[in-house]
Amino acid sequence: MNTLKTIAIGFISGLAGAYVLFSYQQEKITREQHQNQFQVSNYTPAETYRPNIVQPTESINTAEGVDFSYAATKATPSVVYINSISQGRSYNSWDWFFGSSGPQTQVSSGSGVIFSADGYIVTNNHVIESAEKIQVLYNKKQYEAELIGTDPSTDLAVLKIKESNLPAITLGSSKNLLVGEWVIAVGNPFSLSSTVTVGVVSAKGRKINIVDDRFPIESFIQTDAAINPGNSGGALVNKNGELVGINTAILSRTGSYTGYAFAVPIDIVKKSVEDLIKYGTPQKAIFGGNVVEHDYSNAHKFGLSENVKEYKGVIVGKVERTGAAVAAGLQEGDVITKINNVEINSESAFEEELAYRYPGDKINITYVRNNKPNTTTLTLLNKNGDTNVIKRVIYTDATLGASLEAVDYGVKVFNITEGLFKRLQIPENYTIMQINRRQVKNPQDVSEFFTNYKGRVYLYGLNGSKQQVQLQFYLQ
Repeated sequence: MNTLKTIAIGFISGLAGAYVLFSYQQEKITREQHQNQFQVSNYTPAETYRPNIVQPTESINTAEGVDFSYAATKATPSVVYINSISQGRSYNSWDWFFGSSGPQTQVSSGSGVIFSADGYIVTNNHVIESAEKIQVLYNKKQYEAELIGTDPSTDLAVLKIKESNLPAITLGSSKNLLVGEWVIAVGNPFSLSSTVTVGVVSAKGRKINIVDDRFPIESFIQTDAAINPGNSGGALVNKNGELVGINTAILSRTGSYTGYAFAVPIDIVKKSVEDLIKYGTPQKAIFGGNVVEHDYSNAHKFGLSENVKEYKGVIVGKVERTGAAVAAGLQEGDVITKINNVEINSESAFEEELAYRYPGDKINITYVRNNKPNTTTLTLLNKNGDTNVIKRVIYTDATLGASLEAVDYGVKVFNITEGLFKRLQIPENYTIMQINRRQVKNPQDVSEFFTNYKGRVYLYGLNGSKQQVQLQFYLQ
């Protein structure tokens, strides 16, 4: 009898301790969410977003050349505040004892730039990629935004709001931007709307390996203008108030600005935005291989001459068995020095030059093989291996209550309404990669499976934040 009492008391004490620990963890999470202001429950903006709209009246040529008020007042009205809203759900071992706490509203904020007077807005893909609902706050008004399309390879996305006569930003040129030139960052860091910071262009053509995509394009403008969380998707403008880049990332060990910020060049942005508006998906020109930097280490690796005065060009590191590069006669170890008449001396410069092209475009490549210069004409292809235009195709299934779209890694599920997927609590923007450990490639496979299958189901895939999520349930 005493033994049973001891066991009972120990069990109850264990549950009590677990509950206390669980409560502490929940309180800690809530406190941290409140502090960072990026994932909070029942979010209400601390202030109504309204840019300071001032019509520029003065020339940019000031006496000392350091007055940025003209550029700031010209660009600020074209930058908007974006709320990315989702229903987060946590699955962990505590659910066995206390049950699931259910979904919680999560809100993260960012910035966007008005690209056209009729309501097209460009921002970063990572600002909205996990969103179930997107709000645009502008001039004391709140708009429900439509997602027109995303380009993960450049971390860009295009939204649309129902409004007209908006102050579209003036577009500049990132190709003409010089290292050391003054630039201004406009955005909403830490929920502080209409914030302007100033710096210089620290470098161009930076590749920092942050874009998570099958065909990443990184040729960032580096600046020391202060950029913090919330600035993502905002404007980087020159001293004339012209857009030269979309602020995207910071390099920091603390999560806040430490002097290194990066923006997608406007010349890359323009093509991406045009593609998304016209086709709903980017038109990527695929080389059919990869290149690496031409330096001492890679020259040694590929058996190239290491005794050179200057390492020029990029080395063809890999050639796919079928594709544009092999069809043009290129081989591993070839050193590409020019695309058309543009000198190529870095991997990022190579990627940027391709970013301006379309499938079907022909480019002249100058390269060196066995110390001899050569030229070839290469026809760029799309990701399917041909020159056709790729259009976004969305499959809608009323029984599942969702829209489905084939993407690079599987089938993306979104616009979940009343139906089977909502009852199964499948997350919005979930990409199904495997069903019962079989790879999934097209929406029809998903629809047919859920229509005909009965029994236990195992799903493996990625949520909107690209975290691996496994789901299990039973279909009757």
